[in-house]
Amino acid sequence: MPIARFAKSLRNYGIMVFGLGLLAFMCFVWGVVATVLGLVLPASVGRRVGRRGAMRGFRAYLAIMEAVGALRLDLSALDRLRDAGPLIVAPNHPSLIDAVLVASRLPDAFCVMKASLLGNFLLAPAARLARYVRNDSLLALAAKAGAELDLGGHLVLFPEGTRSTREPFGPFTAAVAVVSRRTGVPVQAVFIHADKSFLGKGVSLRECPAFPFHFRIELGRRFEPPKDVRAFTLELERHFAAELAARQAPAAAAASREATGDRLASGRAAPE
Repeated sequence: MPIARFAKSLRNYGIMVFGLGLLAFMCFVWGVVATVLGLVLPASVGRRVGRRGAMRGFRAYLAIMEAVGALRLDLSALDRLRDAGPLIVAPNHPSLIDAVLVASRLPDAFCVMKASLLGNFLLAPAARLARYVRNDSLLALAAKAGAELDLGGHLVLFPEGTRSTREPFGPFTAAVAVVSRRTGVPVQAVFIHADKSFLGKGVSLRECPAFPFHFRIELGRRFEPPKDVRAFTLELERHFAAELAARQAPAAAAASREATGDRLASGRAAPE
């Protein structure tokens, strides 16, 4: 049994290192390409190429991770948003790869990024090409996002502002409400259901997760632009609380059944 546990732990570490290394490599390669494209393409073409390139790259990455047994995904609900016109896509944020999950299905998605990340050599060239928005002051963010939304894009904006700090999600900021009010663009709630946390907020890379991870995405309500920022933020938070709480118990039960199955399998393998 100790040998079986060690082998499983070694496999999990191998998958994690492979997955993070692959993502970094793909970001680097696309960053080199994006640097060249950014110099030769007009902004309108670069925006389209950058966003579609990101979508296809993320989709390829997720397909590889599924093939090696790291992930099990059901993201098809997002496909219904492709022709919905400009939207603020507002998902919960349980894991490190949530933006990858969402952007892999939306060809005109753009994200909000920290200023420090836009200086990162792996991420900056592709982010600039796709016209991702820097997270400056809230009013500046709303103005920059509004300019992109006017062109019909989908803004991916996490209501928590960071990865979840508690279960099922952390406190919401006013960013989604402010951007929606100032741009007049509706908000689409998106629920990311994960059977367990994948490198959540405050989790060290030394705390190797147990693969595979199950991610499933569902669409929630679509909210019209608010008049009252505070009331809207509270309403959005209540909507997430009701939906995620309803799903949390079945997901926990499924994770428990899987863990029990793993323990039983290890027990059977030990005498051999």
